Amino acid sequence: MSKPDTPLILPNSNPSLHPAYSVNNIQSKIRTLDGDKVTYSAWIKLFKFNATAYRVVDHLDDTPPPAVTDPAYPAWKELDALVSQWIYSCVSDEYLHRILDTEASARQTWLKLEKIFRSNKRAKAAALETQFVNLTLLACSSVDDYCKQLKNLANQLADVDQIITEDRLVLQLVRGLSKEFETTASLINSQAVDWDTAVAMLNDEVIRQAARQHQSTVLLTPRSTSASTLG
Repeated sequence: MSKPDTPLILPNSNPSLHPAYSVNNIQSKIRTLDGDKVTYSAWIKLFKFNATAYRVVDHLDDTPPPAVTDPAYPAWKELDALVSQWIYSCVSDEYLHRILDTEASARQTWLKLEKIFRSNKRAKAAALETQFVNLTLLACSSVDDYCKQLKNLANQLADVDQIITEDRLVLQLVRGLSKEFETTASLINSQAVDWDTAVAMLNDEVIRQAARQHQSTVLLTPRSTSASTLG
């Protein structure tokens, strides 16, 4: 008669250890919030995703902590400090100096960071909107850079509750293109493609233009002739 299956426990495992303590380097899982390359809205989604996975969301939301007299409080306090460390480790130096408070709970630090990005929304939205509508390909180093900057501005506008729809994002992408992309721009408009497809079409056009340029250079380069020997 076979024995019933029993759970496998590794020699040095600690079943009571909270999963958050298994994270050796939180920066490898959550990118640094700088408000530019990594926007606040994208950062909180990634942070909450990891907080859910490691069961510490209750340190970020409005779940009340245990009472100081509760036997569970010391363990909660220690874990809360760990979550605070996660936040401090995943923001740029600029924001770290503004939120660092070793007496604050992770929830208080979380709200302080939210206030930084949510305050003065109208002024921020106006400034970002101006950048968004005036950005052109000629002002960027490449098509790839142009697309990234436009997308980043759209994400930053979302941080201040000014959602840029995909249709508008594609329209602005086309508006800012230079003359050599007129054909591709017309195709994007006529086919009503989404953002990813529009970017792919532009990248394909960049490759075609580079190939044509290379071919023209080869045709214009004089062929070398071997020196003839006079008899």
